[in-house]
Amino acid sequence: MPPEPPGSSGAEAHLRALESLYRHAAINALFDSSLEIVEQGRARIRFEIDERMFHAAGAAHGTLYFKMMDDAAFYACNSMVSDRFLLTTAFNLNFTRPLRSGPVIAEGRWVSGRRRVFVGEARLIDSGGEEAARGTGTFMRSHIPLAGLPGYSRS
Repeated sequence: MPPEPPGSSGAEAHLRALESLYRHAAINALFDSSLEIVEQGRARIRFEIDERMFHAAGAAHGTLYFKMMDDAAFYACNSMVSDRFLLTTAFNLNFTRPLRSGPVIAEGRWVSGRRRVFVGEARLIDSGGEEAARGTGTFMRSHIPLAGLPGYSRS
């Protein structure tokens, strides 16, 4: 099913329902983070890094980079699909600088795809405005209806 036209009440409800889905995912209780879907095809996750997330050398572990960039690109792409949950099929990551304690933003952007496979990009921006990582992911339409997922509510 194609996305609803931008600006329609159905499209806006879909974006807010995806934000709710993010808040209700059990994994996200482990992170001080929030998702904002700016518009169809663009998502932003704001999160905080603290020492609990550090590897032995005193910077954020790569799993955090992956999780936040995957989520940002995923939600940017899933904002283009109003009926089905997408699944990550691949994600390529490039680390450019270490992240330490403080606020970080993961910016996600839909790049291409409208039927079965979607491509999204993401990057992490540190509190000084510097890019810390960049990645590209592919996401495939699943058989899982969004409407049946706990937390996805268009009301």
